[in-house]
Parts: sequence; structure tokens; C-alpha cells
Amino acid sequence: MNNQKQQKPTLSGQRFKTRKRDEKERFDPTQFQDCIIQGLTETGTDLEAVAKFLDASGAKLDYRRYAETLFDILVAGGMLAPGGTLADDMMRTDVCVFAAQEDLETMQAFAQVFNKLIRRYKYLEKGFEDEVKKLLLFLKGFSESERNKLAMLTGVLLANGTLNASILNSLYNENLVKEGVSAAFAVKLFKSWINEKDINAVAASLRKVSMDNRLMELFPANKQSVEHFTKYFTEAGLKELSEYVRNQQTIGARKELQKELQEQMSRGDPFKDIVLYVKEEMKKNSIPEPVVIGIVWSSVMSTVEWNKKEELVAEQAIKHLKQHSPLLAAFTTQAEVLSEEPILKWYKDAHMAKGKSVFLEQMKKFVEWLKNAEEGQW
Repeated sequence: MNNQKQQKPTLSGQRFKTRKRDEKERFDPTQFQDCIIQGLTETGTDLEAVAKFLDASGAKLDYRRYAETLFDILVAGGMLAPGGTLADDMMRTDVCVFAAQEDLETMQAFAQVFNKLIRRYKYLEKGFEDEVKKLLLFLKGFSESERNKLAMLTGVLLANGTLNASILNSLYNENLVKEGVSAAFAVKLFKSWINEKDINAVAASLRKVSMDNRLMELFPANKQSVEHFTKYFTEAGLKELSEYVRNQQTIGARKELQKELQEQMSRGDPFKDIVLYVKEEMKKNSIPEPVVIGIVWSSVMSTVEWNKKEELVAEQAIKHLKQHSPLLAAFTTQAEVLSEEPILKWYKDAHMAKGKSVFLEQMKKFVEWLKNAEEGQW
């Protein structure tokens, strides 16, 4: 038997050492804000000095944790409350985008500050993207001048690749669109973006994030037409953007027409119904007859399961075309239907593989005549 007295439990608490890392983890954006604002106050409005200060401070301050606070300060001068207002009792600085001059040159200089900062601290990239998305949602809380500066800055940052065009999704917010804030902001943004690059580079960036067909959503549903978009942005000095959207809309309408046409033919819809549908689409989307006949032709030819024997394909094609001649005739009211360009393109690379040797041989003399003829159309 063990005679040793068993130690009784006590109610007194035990002391644990608090690790310095645990103390550091306490979230305190106000203290971080004070450090940044004090440093910016000392650097003044010299943006080269600001960039150097931010570069050095990243080694001492927790940018990763306080990214939102950091970007709030650099854009608005202090931490932003929901809706985009600055709290009255907080420190603020005039060394920020919103307090700067409202011109493109100044915004280009600020863009360099953000660019250098994010290149130096790559982990800030995602935080900055989230910040801009948030700022765009807060647009109504900013003055017109502040919105203009932010739009110019965003355009420059989109042009130099610091931002991804997906941030534009925030502009499709229903309230911003309804009050015309999105469209007005987009004018300034695209002007600075196109000024830095060109419309082709802008278009490529929009396509990359599937935004190229959504620009009309900058307007309310009852104003989402090519005519309204073109008028608004052309009058604002963005004719190239207007033309780009018009072309995109035309391409989209043609693709949709061909898809629907093929489905109607596959279902065996009556020709009169198909003709009525196509004519409505022609009128609605201003698609010229020569373009439509090309779409109808492609749709007619795509509904056939071609014979495996190439020598029988030509006979099969003639029979098929005779069946669809009323449909083709409905859209060939002009004397001149095809120019030499689409015929030569078809001959060179746009024909279907099935039966091509038969068709190409039959067309050879005609194509040679086209190439050598003085008149280029028939």
C-alpha cells in the first residue's frame, strides 16, 4: 500500500506565458493606420518619396493583414466606413488619390505608386483587386471629382496590367446602373485606358474575362440598345468604343441567328415561319441581305448527312438545294448576292471536308476567271 499522501487539487489558476506572436496577432487597424498616415505626412506629396516609404514600411508593418486599411488610406486618406464615408474621429491624410489634382498626369503618377508597391509585395495583388471592387460599389458615397479621379486611376491600372478587367463587374450593380453612375464612371475609365493602350488591347482584356459582350449592361434594361450605347459614348468622345460594341453586337446577333436557324431546320419548321423569323432578326439587328444569305446557305448545308461516296455528293447537294430553294429565294432579292471575296475564301479554306474534291474541281475554272476578271463581282 502506498502511504505517500496524494496531492490535493487546488483551485488557484495556472499561469501561462503569453507568446509574443499571440500578442502581435491582435487585429488593430487603427494603430496600423496611424503609422501609415504619420509616415505619409512626413513624406509630403512627393510621390517618389511616398513609394520609398511604402516599400520600406512593408518590412516593419503587417501589409498582408491590413491590406484593406492600407489601400483605403492611399485612395481616400483614411479608413472607409461601409458606403464609402470617412469616419470623423479617425486620422486622415491629404497624401491620397482623392485629395490630389483631378488630371490624368497625376493619376498616372499615383498608378506608379500602386504598381511599385504591388510589384514589391506580390501578395497584395489580390487585396488590391478586392479593394477596387469595393471602391466601385461605394461610388455613390464619393463626390463627382473623387469618382473621376478613381476612374482615371483604374483605367491606367487596367492598361498597365496591375488590375484585371474582372473588377468591372462591380459597375453592374443595380443601383449604380439605375442612377447613371456606372455609365459616367465608365466614360472616364475607358478614356484613360484607351489613352494608355488602344481599343484592340482594351478589347483583348475584356474578352479574356468574358466582359466583351456585357458593356451595354452599364445602362438600365430599357436603355440597353446599340443605338443608345453608341449615342452616349460617341457624344462623350469614345467613338472607337461605340464602334467596337456595335461590331460585337452584330457578330453576336449573327451567331445567334445561325444557331436558331439550324435548330429550326433540324426540327423541320415550315419555311414561311423560318423566313418570318429571319426577316425580323434582319430588321432588329440591321443585318444586310448578303450576310443573311450566307448564314442561310451555311445553315441549309449543315443539316445534310453527306454521302460517303464523293462522286454522289454533288447530285445530293443539288437535290438538297432544290428542296430549300424557296428559303434561299426569300433572301436573294438583290441582283448582286456574293462578292468575289467570300467565294475565294470558301474555295481556299472555308469549304466542308466532305465531297470537297468534287466541288473544288467543278469550281476551278470559275475561280480562276474570278481571280483574273476585271470586274470583281457577279
